[in-house]
Amino acid sequence: MTNKNIDMPPTEKRTHTENWFEHDIRFNQLYPSTIQLLARHHWTPLVIARKAASFLASENEARILDIGSGVGKFCLAAAFYKPHALFTGIEQRENLVHHANAANEILNLENALFIHGNFTQIDFRHYDHFYFYNAFYENLAGTDKIDECIEYSGELYNYYNRYLFRQLEQKPPGTRLASFHSLGDEIPPGYHVVGVEMEGLLKFWIKI
Repeated sequence: MTNKNIDMPPTEKRTHTENWFEHDIRFNQLYPSTIQLLARHHWTPLVIARKAASFLASENEARILDIGSGVGKFCLAAAFYKPHALFTGIEQRENLVHHANAANEILNLENALFIHGNFTQIDFRHYDHFYFYNAFYENLAGTDKIDECIEYSGELYNYYNRYLFRQLEQKPPGTRLASFHSLGDEIPPGYHVVGVEMEGLLKFWIKI
């Protein structure tokens, strides 16, 4: 895919990119129709991304990890709203990482990066703050699945929650976490809620 955005003057490039962030329907058109159909239940709405990015990018050059980044909507939106922070998404489905990178070829956001892999294989010490849109919930029976290409089980749900709990527990005071639609099982007691939005669905946490 040729990215005509790359050779534009900075002002024109910004305007071109801004057009994709007018509303969710417009943004979702960056993806194929099959991916767009999943947006309601699986991809972060732009209003949530903006609020979470404002909280997480509390300092310039903050390194923020999206755990289970899907097609990259949160990282791409957050990177647009907060250009002085670096947003990295980790996603175990290779095809979704491909869609995230394809969308960014159009947006050309230099501070958004996507990694194909399981989040248990990543070094949390490389990141300052975290975004979590309950990526483990699919493992529970009766929930909406993105696809059937990975294994699901209640055991995996518990394992992933315990693993994330331990990783967050090891982070220093001041670490920030934004959780969306989280049941809270993965959050250690050292993290305190400092803000609540969207009728309690979006919570902001800081480790004390």
